[in-house]
Amino acid sequence: MTEAMEAEFDTVAEWTAQVAVDLGTPYYVPAGCRGSGSPAALDWLIDQMGLQPGARLLDSGAGVGGPAAYAAQSCSVHPVLAEPAVGACRAARKLFGYPVVCADGATLPWPNETFDAAWSLGVLCTTPNQLAVLEELRRSVRTGGTIGLLAFVAHHEDASNQLEGNHFPTSDNLLGLIDRSGLKVEQWTGTSSLPAIPQEWNRRVDTVERALGERYGHTEVWRLAERQSSAIGDLLADGKLTGELLVLRRA
Repeated sequence: MTEAMEAEFDTVAEWTAQVAVDLGTPYYVPAGCRGSGSPAALDWLIDQMGLQPGARLLDSGAGVGGPAAYAAQSCSVHPVLAEPAVGACRAARKLFGYPVVCADGATLPWPNETFDAAWSLGVLCTTPNQLAVLEELRRSVRTGGTIGLLAFVAHHEDASNQLEGNHFPTSDNLLGLIDRSGLKVEQWTGTSSLPAIPQEWNRRVDTVERALGERYGHTEVWRLAERQSSAIGDLLADGKLTGELLVLRRA
């Protein structure tokens, strides 16, 4: 993991949790979803994956845990989080209190078919071990269970060359990885086709971002994380990168 990615997923994750605590509980989930899920994207996944109350949901590469908390509030699933960055694990525990294990998505610690469903949001592009991540998701979910992905897909070589440490697959690469992992695509949509993000959600995210900038904008860690985030935003705006939502099941 590069220095910029460590800054974003470790140190800034803990800062985000502290800012959210100071702002109050209405800010917890929006703060925890920064960069890893909007309400429309999460609603689409929850619906298309058929998540049911009481289901045990694995969030692999859970970050601060916002998407898992959103799912728990939306449809009463029971989330379990796996996240390799220690700072993000501490942040997730602080904000939401769900079970969280410090583990890499390519080597999950649970037995076969432990979970009813799983998702991994914005994770594949952060690791070269993409096939292993998909194989572990397949292994960890019971037969008949669904797997959700938010994947950032490259449509221009700039997307792969511009950001050190990121490994953006093309659409063909992604389909090949899914096939090799023993999974099949059941649903696929681009994030650009989803409904607009609610204004109140955006307001809360902006409030969190502003507070983070005011407290930590002078630090090199914050500047590194912001450069990483801004570069991805530019690639998305230029169409060189797109966000794709997929629902997978065992082939």
